[in-house]
Amino acid sequence: MNSTLEKLREKLMEALRAVMPVVGIVMLLCFTIAPISASILLCFLMGAALIVVGIMFFTLGAEMSMTPMGERVGSTMAKTKNLPILLLLAFILGFIITISEPDLQVLAEQVPSVPNFTLIMVVAVGVGLFLVVAMLRMLFGIPLPHLLVGLYIVVFIVSFFVPGDFLAVAFDSGGVTTGPMTVPFIMALGVGIAAVRSDRHAANDSFGLVALCSVGPIIAVLILSLIYRPGASEYVPPVLPEIWDSAQLWQLFSVGLPKYLEEIAVSLLPIVAFFGLFQIVSLRLPGRSLAQILVGLLYTYIGLVLFLTGANVGFMPAGNFLGQQLASLPYNWIIIPIGMVIGYFIVKAEPAVYVLNKQVEELTDGAISEKAMGMSLSLGVAASVGLAMLRVLTGISIFWLLIPGYAIALGLSFFVPKIFTAIAFDSGGVASGPMTATFLLPLAQGACVAVGGNIVTDAFGVVAMVAMTPLITIQILGMIYKLRSQHIEEPVPVPPSAFDMLPDDAIIEL
Repeated sequence: MNSTLEKLREKLMEALRAVMPVVGIVMLLCFTIAPISASILLCFLMGAALIVVGIMFFTLGAEMSMTPMGERVGSTMAKTKNLPILLLLAFILGFIITISEPDLQVLAEQVPSVPNFTLIMVVAVGVGLFLVVAMLRMLFGIPLPHLLVGLYIVVFIVSFFVPGDFLAVAFDSGGVTTGPMTVPFIMALGVGIAAVRSDRHAANDSFGLVALCSVGPIIAVLILSLIYRPGASEYVPPVLPEIWDSAQLWQLFSVGLPKYLEEIAVSLLPIVAFFGLFQIVSLRLPGRSLAQILVGLLYTYIGLVLFLTGANVGFMPAGNFLGQQLASLPYNWIIIPIGMVIGYFIVKAEPAVYVLNKQVEELTDGAISEKAMGMSLSLGVAASVGLAMLRVLTGISIFWLLIPGYAIALGLSFFVPKIFTAIAFDSGGVASGPMTATFLLPLAQGACVAVGGNIVTDAFGVVAMVAMTPLITIQILGMIYKLRSQHIEEPVPVPPSAFDMLPDDAIIEL
């Protein structure tokens, strides 16, 4: 009991360090250049409190349940001698986890041109198929850079035939798919499968599943756009709250809470059922381990409900209105540096980022520290949000940023250690989580409304940008790591004239 309370306290401090900088920035803007109503500010603060508690429970729950579940299921699947059964299980697992992903629900609700069910099903099929591809890569040792180059060439070729209104949505789909529900399970699945292998590349290949599962939705939605012609998109802004007292504030959140209680229960159910089936058929974990996983699932459930309630009810309206206020200023260019500062800190509040950073540090025995990963992700997201806000103000096509960005990322993949490439492409999916979908995307939408831009082509794409830039920054970290390793390994030569510089009466002890 005491150990659990100590862990909760530790997670609470981590959550406060992640969320409070974003709260501080928004408060500073509200009291200076971008005033907002007291109603929106109160909702934002209440949302921030729920997000802090939600992150606290989620991170502990993921460690106790999602990670061990994924590792055990992965190692059991890898021991299966029947390849067709293994691939079928991989497809089913990818499909049901994607349907469970809350981020995808958030994005689907903001794309009115396509029915929610249609978009979610297509994305789920894409993830299922590409989890199969990821399994085949791990089992047969296919180099990740070569596979990614081939897949992204296909992505950009198909993109040229896609309607403009669909392009940014397709790339955003790849980012939101790998969120707080998907990442802990899929990353642990890779660790479990790699543990069965005994070769020296097993640890490197344990990463990369999230990267490939992010490509699947992009291709699936691009193909959907060639078959399904969407109608006219009509942007529906989030409802700005009007409250007069604390009772109305509570009522506003209490109305949203039951929705997420039900949504997360439905989301977790397929994963729990899948694991339960494995437990009955082959795992047969002892009661103590099973009880720990069940308690962890309860923490995960509570954490996600609180997090999503706070993000959707409190953060989304604030982000939208703040974007409108900043873009309405005579010097609206200021939204670019402000967006970069918000992006730098907001990625620290993404629940799945904790899981990734911790797993990277453990699997690399501290060679890639949690701090270095966090800094690289923050710099990448800061750059991406700045570019996204530039797009909102100027209407630059997302192609002009994505094509050179992915070209640089894929080019770097041939010069850095394999593990950094896999981690980098996993990081892109992890960084673009619910905080991006519920705060940065509304921020861009609000700014787009203020400048009279096209919401679908100019505001959508923020998630895609956030998913792209960490691919570059993490690989640059890999390049620095490689150069430092080479420098340490090489002995420093002693100059032949070193003894000549000593005085004649110097005593040399051997």
